[in-house]
Amino acid sequence: MSKRAFSLQDKIKIIKALENGNHTISVLESIYKVSKVAIYDWIYKFEKYGVDGLNESSTWKRYSKELKLEAVQDYLSGDYSIQEVTRKYEISSTSLLRKWIKKYNSHRELKDTSKGRTNTMTNTRNTTINERKEIVLSCLENGKDYQKAAETYQVSYQQVYQWVKKYENGGEEALRDKRGRKKEEIELSPEQKMKLEMKRLASENERLRAENLFLKKLEEIERRRR
Repeated sequence: MSKRAFSLQDKIKIIKALENGNHTISVLESIYKVSKVAIYDWIYKFEKYGVDGLNESSTWKRYSKELKLEAVQDYLSGDYSIQEVTRKYEISSTSLLRKWIKKYNSHRELKDTSKGRTNTMTNTRNTTINERKEIVLSCLENGKDYQKAAETYQVSYQQVYQWVKKYENGGEEALRDKRGRKKEEIELSPEQKMKLEMKRLASENERLRAENLFLKKLEEIERRRR
């Protein structure tokens, strides 16, 4: 299928045509020369971020080496599809993730995204736990608008992203700076380790539940079109 650029208006028009039952997704693929994967990706972004999620970003996101490794290893584990990993880590595109996977499989080092693209991507500064908590809560209240939080508090996009994920998985305690304390989890009692693992599993189950609800909604929309 030929690859072309789609305007914001095009994307909204395609999504609305599907939602209103004007066309099935197969017909839309044919009319607009767009893949089903792309349409589902637009629907996902529209559902999660609204119209802003459909805009092509004019800035570069800054991804840490750790995030890249986690994303690649999640995909290679076979537990997630390429789209699921892209959404889980909020990577800008599946093609970017594929580049990381290719580099990883070629035994080349994955590095932090280079600096110098935008101010909000590169503003990395030291913060207190109270500041990190305030930033996280503000970001959550604004629908996980990482970019807005980064600009408001003059920190990097990646800092905000990591703090929100840590807070969701481990609460306020997870926001503490634990550099130099790598043995902390090893020193936990078996009961504490079990509680920590249960918290991780609960968070993962919630993520999977949200993914399943989203997929069921898409399937229901498609069924109504037939």
